[in-house]
Amino acid sequence: MIIVERFGRHSPVPFVTILFVFAISFINLVPHGVNSAAVMSVDLGTEWMKVGVVSPGVPMEIALNKESKRKTPTILSFRDGVRNFGEDAVTVGLREPAAVYGYLLDLLGKTVDNPIVDLYKKRFPYYNITADPQRQTVIFTKNNNEQFSVEELVAQMLQKAKEFAEESTRQIVTECVLIVPGYFGQAEREALLSAAHLANLKVLQLLNDYTAVALNYGVFHRAEINETAQYYIFYDMGAYKTSAALVSYSLIKDKQTKEINPLIQVLGVGYDRNLGGLEIQMRLRDYLASEFNAMKKTKTDVTKNPRALAKLFKEAGRLKNVLSANLDHYAQIEGLLEDHDFKLQVTREKLEELCLSLWPRVTNPIQSALTVSGLSMDVVSQVIIFGGGTRVPKVQDIIKNYIKQELGKSLNADEAATMGAVYKAADIATGFKVKKFIIKDAVVFPIHITFQRDPGDGTEVKQVKRVLFGNMNSYPQKKVITFNKHTDDFDFYASYGDLSHFSKEEIANIGSLNISKVELLKIKQIIEKNQKDVVETKGIKAYFLLDDSGVFRCTGVEFVYEKHKIENEEEGTLAKLGSTISKLFSKDGSKKKDMDTLEENKENDEPMDQKPDNEEPMQKDYKPNDKANKTEESQKEETNNSDFKNDTVKIIVVKEPVEHNINVLFTIPLAGTALKTSTEKLNAINEIERERNRLASVFNELESHVIETQQKLSEAEFSSCISEDEKEKILSECIAISDWLYEDDNRKPSSYEERLIELKKLTNIFLSRHWEHEERPEALKALEGMIDAASKFLTSAKNLTKETNPEKDIFTQVEIDTLTNVIDETTKWKKTETQIQESLQRHEEIRLTVKDITDKMSLLDREVKYLVNKLKIWKPKQQPQKSDKNTDDESEDETSDTHKETTESGSGKQTTHNPSNNEGEQGTDSTKHADKENVTESTPSKKETPRSDL
Repeated sequence: MIIVERFGRHSPVPFVTILFVFAISFINLVPHGVNSAAVMSVDLGTEWMKVGVVSPGVPMEIALNKESKRKTPTILSFRDGVRNFGEDAVTVGLREPAAVYGYLLDLLGKTVDNPIVDLYKKRFPYYNITADPQRQTVIFTKNNNEQFSVEELVAQMLQKAKEFAEESTRQIVTECVLIVPGYFGQAEREALLSAAHLANLKVLQLLNDYTAVALNYGVFHRAEINETAQYYIFYDMGAYKTSAALVSYSLIKDKQTKEINPLIQVLGVGYDRNLGGLEIQMRLRDYLASEFNAMKKTKTDVTKNPRALAKLFKEAGRLKNVLSANLDHYAQIEGLLEDHDFKLQVTREKLEELCLSLWPRVTNPIQSALTVSGLSMDVVSQVIIFGGGTRVPKVQDIIKNYIKQELGKSLNADEAATMGAVYKAADIATGFKVKKFIIKDAVVFPIHITFQRDPGDGTEVKQVKRVLFGNMNSYPQKKVITFNKHTDDFDFYASYGDLSHFSKEEIANIGSLNISKVELLKIKQIIEKNQKDVVETKGIKAYFLLDDSGVFRCTGVEFVYEKHKIENEEEGTLAKLGSTISKLFSKDGSKKKDMDTLEENKENDEPMDQKPDNEEPMQKDYKPNDKANKTEESQKEETNNSDFKNDTVKIIVVKEPVEHNINVLFTIPLAGTALKTSTEKLNAINEIERERNRLASVFNELESHVIETQQKLSEAEFSSCISEDEKEKILSECIAISDWLYEDDNRKPSSYEERLIELKKLTNIFLSRHWEHEERPEALKALEGMIDAASKFLTSAKNLTKETNPEKDIFTQVEIDTLTNVIDETTKWKKTETQIQESLQRHEEIRLTVKDITDKMSLLDREVKYLVNKLKIWKPKQQPQKSDKNTDDESEDETSDTHKETTESGSGKQTTHNPSNNEGEQGTDSTKHADKENVTESTPSKKETPRSDL
């Protein structure tokens, strides 16, 4: 029955495929993703989304969407309760623009009063954007009953990317690397992490777009990297923004592993977040709108009609792409407004004229990157371009005139970042091994700490600033700052530092310049509690981390001091040895002492750098301590006078955690109740979509099965396999189901599934008969071939019995008789059953089934295999050794008469000396001591083993 359902509704399948059915079925039962380690990267661009995947045994590749395309528009729509993505959403947008959400990336982490949001409203006036009551972030509101935050919309796009990756790898994907613009601040990065959390994805790292491209370039040019630094500029003009990053490639020796690995270091970054293909497209859209209004075909302003404006926007995008390769082209829209068509010739020259004010801004990112890096174009080997906007000829001409050299176009402009990020994902994730590539990204927005210090002399309280991460400092990196003058509770703030190299407009676009406020509590109580023990205070230390995703954290605060500890010198030898070894291998050795001394000598409240692990091991002394009253011994020891003769006084460093609160001062991330509510909302939407897809699938399957059944019953080869009564019953059921399918649209998927099961029970009657009639000849032919092969083997096997060949006694007579009977019975059964089956009509019950034939084949195969395996392991009895005919008389005289009688055989004399002989025979003592030079082995080698004729 399983085979009938598998093949019944398809064209006849050759019998040989039956042999693979059960194996394939078993493989399909194994759940995908078991012990898998597939990971993905997502380039969630403003206009397009690309997904890279890597899984065990499969090289890095781009995951295709359902249209088998390598990139998908980052647009989704909600219309009539149906959610669409990509191209389907674009189609919906032409009919109802307000139901489609796109160009969302730069809205992440923005409040409604941000200039970026104002620009978005200007570009897309048909959206109703309101403020979140708690977070003041962007909320898209439609009909007052459909509201989505930016994080929720981005999360749904990431879920779709996850689907593409899982369909491509056929494994569960939960880990990813996400690509972000390098100018994303703390608010934007936290918002994207929240969106990934909503999508049930674990983010291994947020990777800047230019860094991902630099990694992709470095992987394919690894052999060209040497100890001498090489400098490149990666220039990206995307849909929304333009950026340039000056990057160096060199080899560096890892101080821990002593390995030499290539290093990518970002030295300078420049960007323009409002310069890109979208701005060019917008200017072209506005030009087309003004030209249509000038034609006065209608009194209605085309810019006031959302649907007409959406059509103009789409046509402007198409026209922009065409004019990148052609000098002129026609813009053409049917039924643009009030059934009026629109057609206009636009030249490339006109497009360049529309964007006249944009062209001077094209090279600004390159200039900024050179300025902050302190380098000039003379040392730059090449400027490599990527991004869709760089395809505009005018952009390329401007860059070439500025750098005075040819542009590098060796990268795939669309996929370079995606492939670089998926390489990084494979490097971070478990289960993969890739060649190491060290990456040091750079801080775009400096971060400093501010706090108040009371001099204690009655003068005014000072506002103190300490830079933690300066402009273009590399990260990931840890730092610590020490507060020496505070004896009571106090606060300090983390904020963006010196931004004077940015314009006022860009500083406004960044949003809140404050990152976090840290409140330190119960300082006075801690100091008073430990006052008796304190030998010397080291101050209050705050620890900070800028991780590899560019996310800033205050990881802990501790009160550090030194105190005396008295130890008895008369400790055991093993204890002393263990203590010495522990100190030798601890991370708190002499280097820590040096750093403590260095920190003491520095100006109060100065931050201390902690270099990344690949440069120098992190000092254990600078890690925050989660356990209260935890002590760590330093290498600093002093022996003081004591009341006890054998006591030693040591100075140990004590670190006690300080209670503190961290308050986020930028856009509040999606967390707590809001995160839970958003999760429930998306889960409900996903469940509705799953049910809708299930409904559509089972509806289509039932409808197709009805049509296919009716068609087959009209064909003679199928209708002959069913009686008239059965045929009439099935056709009646098909007609009833056809009418029932279109009566009501509000049915559940289970109702369609039940009807499909009932119909299959009826149709399987004639489908199984037809399948049996089609496959039986092939099965009988295979059985006949097996009988012939078994008969030939039997003939050969009879010659390997004791009765016919004593020297090759392999098979017993019982085994020969058993195989003979099986062959005879199978031959007789085949002849009888075939005659009976041929006497039956095609619509009658099957007498000789394919399963019966395969069972007989299995029985015959089992008997033959038993004898074949016995033949394989059989070894002939070892024959006695033959003595040399030229053996001298002295040797023959030494051999006993009994031995001569035993070993005499044929024309030669042999000796039997085989302790493992099957008959248990052993040579005499005289044989054992026979001259070895006169004894020849007569035991046949493996090559002489008898073989069957088969």
